Amino acid sequence: MNVEVYPTPKRLSFSYGDEVIAFERRPRQTNGNVLIKVHSDCRVVVSAPEDTDNEAVLAAVKKRSRWIYKQLREFRKQLEHVTPRKYVSGESHYYLGKQYLLKVNVTPEQPQSVKLLRGKLEVSVREKDAGRVRNLLTDWYKTRAKEVFNKRLDVMLEQALWVTERPPLRVFTMQTQWGSCSPNGRLTLNPHLIKAPRDCIDYVILHELCHIAEHNHSERFYRLMNQVMPKWETVKERLDGMANNILVL
Repeated sequence: MNVEVYPTPKRLSFSYGDEVIAFERRPRQTNGNVLIKVHSDCRVVVSAPEDTDNEAVLAAVKKRSRWIYKQLREFRKQLEHVTPRKYVSGESHYYLGKQYLLKVNVTPEQPQSVKLLRGKLEVSVREKDAGRVRNLLTDWYKTRAKEVFNKRLDVMLEQALWVTERPPLRVFTMQTQWGSCSPNGRLTLNPHLIKAPRDCIDYVILHELCHIAEHNHSERFYRLMNQVMPKWETVKERLDGMANNILVL
């Protein structure tokens, strides 16, 4: 899972052994080699200069086919251990990078609620219903996300000197992105991001603020990222590594 914003990608594929491996081809705005990224959700994304034809891209990918296959195999093993949540007491849930035990209280006469108390996420429901627990937690995460994201945006704007007006911010669930920036400068952040550490949230916000100055991933874009967060690549790697744990429903 990452924050890049691109036009609709092209789908290509190649064979390795008995397996056909599909990948997304995306434009690389700077001149250079073909870049290959295997994500933890088993997406393969290949960035290449727009003037590079598909045959050349395929040739470059095939040279790394063994490495790509090994990466996919490792991530698939990890995904085998990711099980859907049952929303019962004793489960582990994330908030701001920390794990909290879920405690479900059935209180027929009390209002339904979610509270963070003594290292636990306590959910009170009127009757035992996993769907209700899930919905309450989803709403709680979204509420907390709006509060935290807006506060962190204000802090990050102090570093983003190229931004002259506070951009509008919305919280919207996305399947394959942590965040995005529209052409008119509106930021969208995934509410699941509230489960990640604060520096990961800051990274995504800064990434999108950099897109206000440079919508593509150009040299200027990366210069800005390096200026405002010199170790952003380490933070990004940690965030992407958490994706399977904090995106599971």
